[in-house]
Amino acid sequence: MRTTAFWLLIAVLLGGALLVVTSRSLFRAAYALAATLLATAGLYALLSAPLLAAVQVILYTGGILTLTVFALVVAGDETGGVRWRRPLPAAALSVAVLAALAAAVRTARTERTPGGPDSGAAAGAALFGDYLVPFELLSVLLLGAVFGALLLARRDDPA
Repeated sequence: MRTTAFWLLIAVLLGGALLVVTSRSLFRAAYALAATLLATAGLYALLSAPLLAAVQVILYTGGILTLTVFALVVAGDETGGVRWRRPLPAAALSVAVLAALAAAVRTARTERTPGGPDSGAAAGAALFGDYLVPFELLSVLLLGAVFGALLLARRDDPA
């Protein structure tokens, strides 16, 4: 069952990533990114890392993707112009990054560190205890970034 779920999540992840790169519409690319991020959260859940899965869904899929779609709505879907400008250097760079990641995975240690369902308790207690003020300041900073993006994306009507 876990093997089937793993291969299904890998198929969704690779298909979503391919759609992000090849889609002509920025909105479709954003929703394909959502599928990719959710599949990544599913892989974290299969690895018995519920804290990482929850952070992936809440922070990336919920937060960052919402800001991306919001920016697309404000700025508009500008898809004019040539989409593939330099595919050969991009493909060469992609192959180089893949080779570097494969080499890093081959040389990585295979020891397991203690974790599991209780591993997020200490992180949550620290985040909402000792680090509550920096956490709230980060939320104010992100809110300021949203307002700054709105100000930059605003179109002045010469009426």
